[in-house]
Formats: sequence, structure tokens, C-alpha cells
Amino acid sequence: MAPIAVGDVIPDGTLAYFDEQDQLQQASVHSLAAGKKVIIFGVPGAFTPTCSVKHVPGFIEKAGELKSKGIDEILLVSVNDPFVMKAWAKTYPDNKDVKFLADGSATYTHALGLELDLSEKGLGTRSRRFALLVDDLKVKVANVEAGGEFTVSSADDILKAI
Repeated sequence: MAPIAVGDVIPDGTLAYFDEQDQLQQASVHSLAAGKKVIIFGVPGAFTPTCSVKHVPGFIEKAGELKSKGIDEILLVSVNDPFVMKAWAKTYPDNKDVKFLADGSATYTHALGLELDLSEKGLGTRSRRFALLVDDLKVKVANVEAGGEFTVSSADDILKAI
């Protein structure tokens, strides 16, 4: 399947997360993004160095600026179970705006065409690193990294594109 691209409508899919009352929830991507301007960004894995030190903190730090430019939601997707995503989210106590969403079986990642086979490193199927700017379900910007790079999918890269 071809990777998601500018002009495409994002596929629907179900992702899991823990709400403010610490209850496990399921949400459709379309319910989170329909009629809104959202950023969906994906990382290869929770607690991994580039994801934890650079990618996620960038979106947390720039959330106010992104919201001031009309962004309604900032959605982080990773191929991890919801319990791992909950534990990872707790390592960012200042986060108020980035929603940590679990794609445990990589079903949604496959629907986006952004899967990455890291079996040789013992990690199985993961997500490529990416950032999408989506307006009412339609992709306006699709910044997808090659390999293990972190050159086009940062919060700053999305800010430049808005």
C-alpha cells in the first residue's frame, strides 16, 4: 500500500488511550479529527531515544504555538500497547495538549501505509517517524522520515508548513 500523501483522506481506525480518570478508552481517528485541524505524528516506539528526547518534547513545548495557529488536537500514535503509552505519557508531567494513542497491533499504522519492519532489531513492526497536518480528515502536509532520520517531522517543521 502506498503511504498516506497530501490530498488523501486519512483512514479511520480505532486507537486506545487512558483518559483523565485513568480509564481505558477506544476512539476512532475520525471522531478525533473530523471537522478539526489536527496534527497526527507517529514514532517508532515509546521510551526510545529520539522519540523521547526530541520528537515528543518538541510537540509538547510547541503546543501553545500550534494551537495559536488553529490546531485543535495533537495526536501521537505509536505501535505500543495503551499501558506503555500511559506510562510514557506520565514522563511528561507538563504535557496538557498531546494525546498519547496506542496502535497496539499496528493496524492503523498499516492503514496509513507507514509501517516499518524493525524485526532485525527485535522490535517487530513499528511506525515510521512522521507528522501529518490534517484539516477535516484531509492531509494538507505529510512529512514522513526515511529510515531512522529525524529531519522533516518535528513540531518546528509543521509550524513552518502552517
